[in-house]
Amino acid sequence: MRIAAYLGNTGLERDARLVSLLSSLEDAGCGVCLADSRSGIPGNTDFLLSVGGDGTFLSAAALVGDSGIPVLGVNLGRLGFLSENRPETVAAALLKGEYTIESRTLLGTCLSVPTGNASMDDRPFALNEVTVHRYGGAMLGVDVTVDGSALPTYWADGLLVATSSGSTAYSLSVGGPIVLPESKVLIIAPIASHNLNVRPLVVPDTSNIEIGLQSRDDRVILTMDNRSAEISPDMKIGISMAQFSLKRVRLNSSDFINALTSKLFWGEDIRNSTGK
Repeated sequence: MRIAAYLGNTGLERDARLVSLLSSLEDAGCGVCLADSRSGIPGNTDFLLSVGGDGTFLSAAALVGDSGIPVLGVNLGRLGFLSENRPETVAAALLKGEYTIESRTLLGTCLSVPTGNASMDDRPFALNEVTVHRYGGAMLGVDVTVDGSALPTYWADGLLVATSSGSTAYSLSVGGPIVLPESKVLIIAPIASHNLNVRPLVVPDTSNIEIGLQSRDDRVILTMDNRSAEISPDMKIGISMAQFSLKRVRLNSSDFINALTSKLFWGEDIRNSTGK
């Protein structure tokens, strides 16, 4: 088994928990190496360990791209929904085969302008969400069509389109629904909306979404997970399910509902305590 480790912070190389994890894998006969955004991931890699928090996992997902290499999140960060696994549990689970590999939907993004297509970076996809934000002080008008059907214009600080994986990230903070990761849906939600009568909208993940912009500024911020770029307001943004998915390693001990209750204190209520 060949395993690469991607570290969000190179200082983690000296973390005793990570050193112990990598040593356990090497002692079991696994080939172990470090990967970074410059050197990339060796082509014969069986698993990529994303070591850090959820932000690191998003960077690891971008690094993997369409290679199909499964990513396993090792939590040395804070909250950890994507990177949920304690380093003490990872080696034994991998070596015993106590895991499954999930396919997580990725969003593909393309830009167009009245005169043609606009250039994007070489990673125009996102695991959690794609967003547009106002650049200056004026609110942004966001025109959205879903499979050709126009929604009412959103007047807001911006708008996001999230996957089910991203439902517990930015989407949650703007009032979007919590969605089980295996659900095949996308979430469209305004950011700091100035419309009182709009709500987040859930659509099938097969939908083709197009976004147009109305702005007094000459720039708008486009983000794809933890990457951002400035674009012109006359650009159209097309968002749809990418042609490939992210392979995420889920240990058998993982439980999404338990993560909601333990990490976000979902349902925390004195009436729900065991000592009634």
